[in-house]
Parts: sequence; C-alpha cells; structure tokens
Amino acid sequence: MTDYLATPGGLVPAEQRDREEEITRRVLESFEGCADPRLQEVLQSLVRHLHGFVREVRLTEQEWNAGIEFLTRTGHITDMRRQEFILLSDVLGASMQTVTVNNEVHGDATEATVFGPFFVENSPEIDLGGDLAFGAVGQPCWVEGTVTDTAGKPVSGARIEVWEADEDGFYDTQYGDDRMAARAHLFSDADGRYRFWGLTPTPYPIPHDGPVGGLLEMTGRSPMRASHLHFMVSAPALRTLVTHIFVCGDVFLDSDSVFGVKESLVKDFQEQPPGTPTPDGRDLGERSWSRVRFDIVLAPGS
Repeated sequence: MTDYLATPGGLVPAEQRDREEEITRRVLESFEGCADPRLQEVLQSLVRHLHGFVREVRLTEQEWNAGIEFLTRTGHITDMRRQEFILLSDVLGASMQTVTVNNEVHGDATEATVFGPFFVENSPEIDLGGDLAFGAVGQPCWVEGTVTDTAGKPVSGARIEVWEADEDGFYDTQYGDDRMAARAHLFSDADGRYRFWGLTPTPYPIPHDGPVGGLLEMTGRSPMRASHLHFMVSAPALRTLVTHIFVCGDVFLDSDSVFGVKESLVKDFQEQPPGTPTPDGRDLGERSWSRVRFDIVLAPGS
C-alpha cells in the first residue's frame, strides 16, 4: 500500500516527497563552498523558500513557463527611464516589507515607506521657501516643518530631497524629454526648520501598460496610488529616511497599489481659497493653494 503524506498542496506519495526533498538538498549543498557567508545564507534560504513554493502549489510546467515569460517581458520593458522590476516588487509588497525590515521602530522616528521608481540624482537645489515646481502643472502647496532627532534636538543642514507627480499624474521622467520639474533638494536651517513651495499631490496610476499592469488587471487590483509627496532626508550620524506624506481623505488610502500608506504619514493638506495671504507673501492672484506641515524625526544611524 502506497504511503501518502499530507502537504499544503495535498496528499503526496512518500517516495515522491523523498525525490523532491533530495533535489532541494542537492541544490543547498551546491552553495556550501561559497566564500561569502552572507551570500550563502541568502541563496540557501531563497532555495528553501522557492522549492517550498513549487511543492506547495504543485506548480505545473506550463505555469513555470508562464512565469519565465512574464519575467522576460518585465526585463524587456525595463530601461533607464522605466524600472518594471521595481514596480513588480512594489505591487507584491516586497519593497514595503524590505523597507519595514530595514527601518526598525526607534522612539518617535518618522516611519519610512517605499522609494519608488521615479527618484533622480542631481536634482536642482532651491533656497528655503523656494519653488520646486519648475513649470510642472498643479495647485501650489506650501510645505513646512522641522527636522529633529529622536531626542528632540533640531538637525541643521539636513538634506531634504523632494519629488512628486504633477496634477496630471506624471513625473518629469515620464514625459520622454530632458525636463526636470516637481523635484528639488534643500537644506534645513540652523533651527532644523524647512519650507518650500510644491504642488498639492493628486492620485495617479503606476505605469500599467506593461507586464505588471497586466498582472494587476488579471487579479482585479487597481493600479492607483494614493496622493503623495516623496521625501528623502539625510544628515550625518542619523538614519537616512525615505518616506512620503499622504493627503488626508484621499479615496485610495486603503487601496494604495504598492502598500505604502501608513497612518502616521497621512497629513491634513489645508485648502486655501483664492486671495488668502501666503506665508511668504507670494502673490498667487486668483489661484487657490494648500498648505501642510510635516515634522520629520530622524533615527540614530547604525
């Protein structure tokens, strides 16, 4: 009588199980000579989980081939302007989980969230109170706050990188030309304070005309991201923070396609009617604008 063993994927004959475990054992042993202990640890753990996945769902060869074809298409659409693999990591929650693992809770330090695929090096520097729109369309938004450490000490000279989409939901890199807009960096003052003009964030879909978009459509998921403004804040001896702030009341807060929303990062963007005096005396004519406060707390560096 054949001996069957219960697995998450159903009943499997004991002999079949032994054959499958033997393959995993041989692959694990192939990495025993790795000179880098950390690389060995990562690869062997990957093999255990990958083989366990194949066995648990009893993956068919047709499904395996479909997965290979999906990853191939993902590679083909990726270029210097579009990183489809980051999008894939984002929608599977792998990006957010990695961020969470690498940014352990430390007092009241500001929570981190996903980096996203739209950061660009060498953004222009603006003065305190400057405007990072550089021609990008959208409602003006006054952003201000402080940068402190977890002891409450102001952090002067912190580098604050900011980037966002325009009101049409596009980042500058998505336009296919050489524009640089709706992104800049500035530095906190001697008291840790910062301020600038940006754009009121609006919701937008992640690029969904490629393999990742197809995956979302097949699984009934929306590609929409909740309205947000990106920050990356760094200072000597402190942990670099990559985060967003989100607009209170946004309809996509509970269904953000990359799982980036955290309650502590949802802020009140206060709408200001046309004619309301601005904090710096800027004349906006008959345009409405918004304002938000975001106080940033940096954790100690590792």
